[in-house]
Amino acid sequence: MNSIRAIQELNKRELENGVSTEASWHADYRDTAYIYIGGLPFELSEGDIITIFSQFGEPTYINLVRDKETGKSRGFAFLKYEDQRSTDLAVDNLGGTVIMGRTLKVDHTRYKKKDDEPDEGVDLTQEAKQIEEDGDEGRQKRRRTSESEEARPMLKEEQELVRLIQDHDEEDPMKAFLVQEKKEEVALALTRVKDRKKSEKSHKHRHHHRSRREKDEDEVEGSRHSSYRKERWERKRSRSRETSPVDAGSSSRRKRQDGDDRAEEYKSRRRSPRRDSRERDTTRQRRRDDSRNNYRRRSRRDS
Repeated sequence: MNSIRAIQELNKRELENGVSTEASWHADYRDTAYIYIGGLPFELSEGDIITIFSQFGEPTYINLVRDKETGKSRGFAFLKYEDQRSTDLAVDNLGGTVIMGRTLKVDHTRYKKKDDEPDEGVDLTQEAKQIEEDGDEGRQKRRRTSESEEARPMLKEEQELVRLIQDHDEEDPMKAFLVQEKKEEVALALTRVKDRKKSEKSHKHRHHHRSRREKDEDEVEGSRHSSYRKERWERKRSRSRETSPVDAGSSSRRKRQDGDDRAEEYKSRRRSPRRDSRERDTTRQRRRDDSRNNYRRRSRRDS
């Protein structure tokens, strides 16, 4: 708290005396673009800190120090700006600010990681390049897809992603997070479209298979009837060749033979399933009527 008051007193004295920027105490730190941020609420993440400090410049690096065992924030961080002059604004304006009940301490620092420790910070410039590369790859992939497959209208989520990449402010540090979130929405929308197309294709395939099976059954039934007519015609032709001068006995024998042939044809002919089902239904109904009548007779007799 004493350092915050000391910085505020220095700034106040420089303003009263009209000290130039070259003679300001900030000039001692022209060789570094890093600032130290202390007193951070433990709930804040890197994205929250960038959102707060990006109003005075574009951050290019941040290292929120965390506990090695639990991974929780320890309440202080190191941040680097693209322009060194942004550090003066951040120190003067954000030092002593109260956020979520805690007072921020912001000061210049010459940050340098130790050689034997890994760099746990986040290089924001690399992430921005990765986002641009992902956007280029996505555009190239969409172009190849449109050339190889049928053109389809862009989804609502895809249109929003394109507008976000093209129109959103490049200096906004939250652009990377917003683009990644919109990409996830696009992936979910594409998955739903693919699932819908698969279900439609499977429905069409089942309908086609069913109609083809009915067509095959009709063809089998037609071939059965045609073979029956052909056999009947051949039998009539063979009988006409074997006939001799007709007398009374031979005509009666021929009539009996014709009757036997028709009986055999009737027996050999397959009965249709519909006719059998109708006869079964008729028999069942007849039995129900008989049982109902018998019951009525018994009840009358008993009464």
